[in-house]
Amino acid sequence: MKILIAEDDPNLRAGLVDLLSLEGIDCVVAEDGEAAWRAFTEEAPALCLFDVMMPHLDGLDLCRRIRARDAQTPILLLSARGAEIDRVIGLEIGADDYIAKPFSARELVARIKAALRRTRAAPSPEAAPAEPAPRLRMGDLEIDPEALRAWRGGQSIDLAPRELAILQALSARKGKAVSRDELFDAAWGRDYMPNSRALDQYVSGLRRKIEIDPAHPCIIKTVHGVGYRYDEDP
Repeated sequence: MKILIAEDDPNLRAGLVDLLSLEGIDCVVAEDGEAAWRAFTEEAPALCLFDVMMPHLDGLDLCRRIRARDAQTPILLLSARGAEIDRVIGLEIGADDYIAKPFSARELVARIKAALRRTRAAPSPEAAPAEPAPRLRMGDLEIDPEALRAWRGGQSIDLAPRELAILQALSARKGKAVSRDELFDAAWGRDYMPNSRALDQYVSGLRRKIEIDPAHPCIIKTVHGVGYRYDEDP
């Protein structure tokens, strides 16, 4: 097992290598985004751990570049930037997790191991194909799970797999509150360590895509203290 670490702070980079080596994980290191891209193409790591603020190619652009080529390898982002929009962008472009600095070493290791378990549990390409998922109708939105796309009138809206999973979970329980834990299980998997703020930020980005007025959502409604709900139109 090998993971790729891209971090421009040499002390933190060395500390991450020491920490993960104690867990029996081999590390490939890079000091900037361009070096990390070369290492990714050459080493085929099982997981990527990237700092967001790096010279030459930052962690967000690096994540975009990798996702254009590889949709499966888990990507975890580290950043001292705590603004909500930074977390939303990281999740929207395909990162599997966003961890703010300073972070707990134990939590970081746990999140890395959980991401690796999810990858090993994913079905192989040779597995028998599943039955096509039926189209969904949520309000005035038509959703095609096979195409990862929604339509409102003639407007097409591209969806990420996790965005689709959230919509499917809400649609399946229409009229009922779906807890944050249930949505995490649906979109991230049961091995994911729940972080309610990460889910809220992801939903915020999804609302900007699918709601006519994101400030007054009609499809994804907040149930305070519980999670979210989709109410079927009468």
